[in-house]
Amino acid sequence: MRPDRLSRLPRSVWGILREAARHVLRHPVVGVAAAARTEDGRWLLVRRADTGTWALPGGTLEWGETLLASLRRELLEEAGAALRGPAHLVGVYSRPDRDPRFHGVTVLVACEVHPPTRPPANPLEIREARLFVEADLPGELAMGQSDMLAAARRGGAEPVLE
Repeated sequence: MRPDRLSRLPRSVWGILREAARHVLRHPVVGVAAAARTEDGRWLLVRRADTGTWALPGGTLEWGETLLASLRRELLEEAGAALRGPAHLVGVYSRPDRDPRFHGVTVLVACEVHPPTRPPANPLEIREARLFVEADLPGELAMGQSDMLAAARRGGAEPVLE
């Protein structure tokens, strides 16, 4: 629709559009994150371009996508890595203060991956992907993900529900 036509919409239509946008935009965003390890036990992390800090690979679901499809896509896009085996639920994290951009609900899965074979697809989002041995893992992860990685490292039988 052309901008001049938008200005001719009745005030009541603008009210409905504004209310609909408020409801749509104020819902939590669902995403998936991978606590991913290679066969030899190294952890896969990505360095975020916006903060320069390390994080678990992952992102938000696209319309019509399953969690597993999103996991595969995000691992490939962010880290150049492919899923090697099944993924197991570690927990669901929903604390609103984890991400300053929006209220995210993150499904954290533990999985095994092949080592990265290419750089991140979008260097404006992810600067690099790297494999870490246990002793060299960063102390803090971006977006409040340190406790997520800790839960995956513990390997508990009961998923975390936040």
